[in-house]
Amino acid sequence: MGNTKSSALSKELLEELKSNTKYSEAELVTWYQSFLKECPGGKISKQQFEGIYASFFPNADPTAYARHVFRSFDTNADGTLDFKEYIVALHLTSGGKTLQKLEWAFALYDVDGNGTISKSEIQEIVRSIFNMIPEEDQKSLPEDENSPEKRAEKIWTYFGKKDNDKISEGEFIQGVMDNKEILRLIQYDEPQKIKDKLREKKN
Repeated sequence: MGNTKSSALSKELLEELKSNTKYSEAELVTWYQSFLKECPGGKISKQQFEGIYASFFPNADPTAYARHVFRSFDTNADGTLDFKEYIVALHLTSGGKTLQKLEWAFALYDVDGNGTISKSEIQEIVRSIFNMIPEEDQKSLPEDENSPEKRAEKIWTYFGKKDNDKISEGEFIQGVMDNKEILRLIQYDEPQKIKDKLREKKN
């Protein structure tokens, strides 16, 4: 990205991010300044990204989930996120049900990147989500989804799959669009906590 290291956000990138995310120009400029403060080189490493997640979830262990999120957004697989990848990550992980967000969710669950999701991949991501839920909160989960195994099983059953079957991207997106329960089960939905943290960092 040509302009990553300058303290001003390029007009082209600003326009692109404004049209592809829900953020205003003022928000993007503020975030860019704090991004450069934390990452003067204009890139964020996997370790830094994990550190940001760790600060969001002081009472849990988000490392595994952060690693999967990082992988799904490191579109050029160079081991870093630039500002554009970072903002897209923030935008897509803050809830919602648009096609773009569901495509991202598929990429998150497709751990090996082979274009399909297996039951073990569902289990791996669900396990990383459970690591972020404080133990106290886990106790109040419904009986049939109070462990990673039970939750993964519930998701798999909703898709009507046998143990060795695979889910394609089309099936995944259609399944989530048709069933709000699947959407609830596949995501770690506490975007408000993250937004509050970001607001604190900006102030």
